[in-house]
Amino acid sequence: MRTKKIRGHNRRYKDIEKWRNENTSLDIADYLLNKRDCYYAKIRVHPWSGLSQTNSSIPEPKRKTKQKILASLLDIYDDWKIQLDEIGQPYYLKIWLFEPRFSQSQVVCAVEDRIEYYESNFFKPDKEKTLPKSNHRSLQNRLNALHWENYLDEDYYDSSDVCEPEDYATIQEYQESKLWFAKLLQKPHRTHIFTKPIGDITESYLLIEEIYGLVDYNCSLSHQHFCLRHCFIFTLKLSYKSPLNITTKKPFMV
Repeated sequence: MRTKKIRGHNRRYKDIEKWRNENTSLDIADYLLNKRDCYYAKIRVHPWSGLSQTNSSIPEPKRKTKQKILASLLDIYDDWKIQLDEIGQPYYLKIWLFEPRFSQSQVVCAVEDRIEYYESNFFKPDKEKTLPKSNHRSLQNRLNALHWENYLDEDYYDSSDVCEPEDYATIQEYQESKLWFAKLLQKPHRTHIFTKPIGDITESYLLIEEIYGLVDYNCSLSHQHFCLRHCFIFTLKLSYKSPLNITTKKPFMV
């Protein structure tokens, strides 16, 4: 698949600023307390906010464009934090910073029951990784003030992804599907075996594409103390030559 060339950078910069302003002007505390218990600010900037309408892939933001988006994520986080510090109750506030799938980055916040849901949304590996210091240049001081932890970004597959031969138009299509799935499982992944099948599903596979980092932050209110976790996610490619197979006792849900 071809890679689409990104043009019109000045227009992208204006769109980034518009997206930033829309989120920093949001009354996030009122929204969480009176409308829904969670909210997130994904990167709503064309062409990274939609599907490609051509037979080509969209490259991730780079250089100045990436720096502007990252600065906007930090600004949105800072604005929301000021508001959420005023509500006088525990809250979840994180920036999920993906690398290299940077366009998936977002600011996520929640209150009440949603806090626990988001806290368990990513799997934490045993081996600790550090955020590459050369990737963020002018924003390095803002990022250096944060403490990082690793989490995994995983894609979900299961044993029903390859159907029975009679479900395919030809035997060749069935063989190609089997070959595709066999190659897929050569990549690093975690495996969960279900004690009771769910329909045709007996096993699920969570492919480890990247490793993430999360920051821990202690927030002190004048009358209460809460330990809040602000998530900044970075990724590191793992070698496909050394698959990591881990059998889990419980299903992991993304």
